[in-house]
Amino acid sequence: MADSTGHGARGTIHAGGEWREAIGGATREILDPADAAPFAVVAEGDEKDADVAVEAARRAFDGGEGAWPRTPVAERAALLRRVADLLVRDREELGLLESRDTGKTVEEGRVDVDCVADAFRYFADLVAAEAPGRVVDAGSPDVHSVVVHEPVGVCALITPWNYPLLQASWKIAPALAAGNTFVIKPSEITPLTTVALIELLVEAGLPAGVANIVTGPGRTVGARLAEHPDVGLVSFTGGLVSGAKVARAAADTVKKVALELGGKNPNIVFADACATDEGFDIAVDQALNAAFLHSGQVCSAGARLIVEESVRDRFVTELARRAQKIRLGRGTAPGVECGPLVSEQQRARIEAYVASALAEGAVPRCGGKRPEPAETRPATGYFYEPTVLDHCTRQMKAVREEVFGPVLTVETFRTEQEAVALANDTEYGLAGAVWTTDAGRARRVAGRLRHGTVWINDFHPYLPQAEWGGFGKSGVGRELGPAGLAEYRETKHVYQNLAPRPVRWFAG
Repeated sequence: MADSTGHGARGTIHAGGEWREAIGGATREILDPADAAPFAVVAEGDEKDADVAVEAARRAFDGGEGAWPRTPVAERAALLRRVADLLVRDREELGLLESRDTGKTVEEGRVDVDCVADAFRYFADLVAAEAPGRVVDAGSPDVHSVVVHEPVGVCALITPWNYPLLQASWKIAPALAAGNTFVIKPSEITPLTTVALIELLVEAGLPAGVANIVTGPGRTVGARLAEHPDVGLVSFTGGLVSGAKVARAAADTVKKVALELGGKNPNIVFADACATDEGFDIAVDQALNAAFLHSGQVCSAGARLIVEESVRDRFVTELARRAQKIRLGRGTAPGVECGPLVSEQQRARIEAYVASALAEGAVPRCGGKRPEPAETRPATGYFYEPTVLDHCTRQMKAVREEVFGPVLTVETFRTEQEAVALANDTEYGLAGAVWTTDAGRARRVAGRLRHGTVWINDFHPYLPQAEWGGFGKSGVGRELGPAGLAEYRETKHVYQNLAPRPVRWFAG
């Protein structure tokens, strides 16, 4: 893997098989969120760079017999497996780079790389095992009718800053498996591992022009990709406001749109889950995991603890005690459990939400401020203490809106019906969890929750084989699983009459 952390400006735009700098010559420094120091420089592309990349992807899609869409499925699957092997080979380097780019711990970065390799292998196996088409009975032996699925064309893939490598894989792997070409635009503040992934695709033997990347801001590069007439699909993961802009830009050309947006995810804890010391300990531990993994910068974070009133005081007291012991620091330092926020802008956003909640009557149980500097926690880093806010209500801004940081709000309920009502009282519907030892209750509550993923007695795991989507303002479209592959395809019905004859509907 090429070095992605040099201080010299480098060509991080890849179009038509060539690495290049931005047409306008602009660059951007990439900052380490642990100390705000620049550690890499990338090209800062704009609309012109996006046009060049789309043109390259279009040529690669429309090429002759050897073009990627006409490459045999077995060869496409084999390339995806080679990429997975290269990811395993570069696991340590990529995990470290993801840590420095996003602030997460190195261990989290390594886990991300493992999941990315799994995604490439999954889609390789899925597409290799597919039947060539679905035969439709036309009611006549003289007619052969089959439904087939073909690639969309050029796909525009726009990914977020919190899981840049993982989210890129969820889009790139199915897009390539289906036979598409693509242009990817990673977040301008965390682009480095996506650049490295493109390098691995090239190393694996992907033909020139199939994989293209433009590093640059969403307002220029992302907007142009969303509206470009030669783009057949745009897949966006990110915030609600930006996602709505992408949908509007894509509407004029009526392209396919897949949006994975925000979440305000409930973690419901019934008292029976805490009836034993072991059950209580596990539920508290998982509530910490749900809320504070990657400093809460996770779209599926369990940022809303909805706990039964009879165990609330005990549960929240212990939760806050443990949250105070979370070791904050540079993600590359040994023993660190939680890294910094991704940027100063993100930390300011978190501070504003916490201030708003306190003004509206929330009771702080821990956190709510910047930590004191330490050896592994430079004063210049974007750190914020894990925060638990008790006595919250649905009227509070911090409860209604996606905070996207290490802030957990606490609400209480007395009945099962009230728990479901609280959990569903949100514009979002991405994920949620239910903690109970009552199997019937678990199924009832899970069945009534309007969220795309519901965990029972667990939080955060995902399966490549299972679709990932949401209700409400959490987006449209699906990633992962067979439905994730289907997003990158068009459907064609081929009707062949083996014994054609005149219909004689009209005189003449």
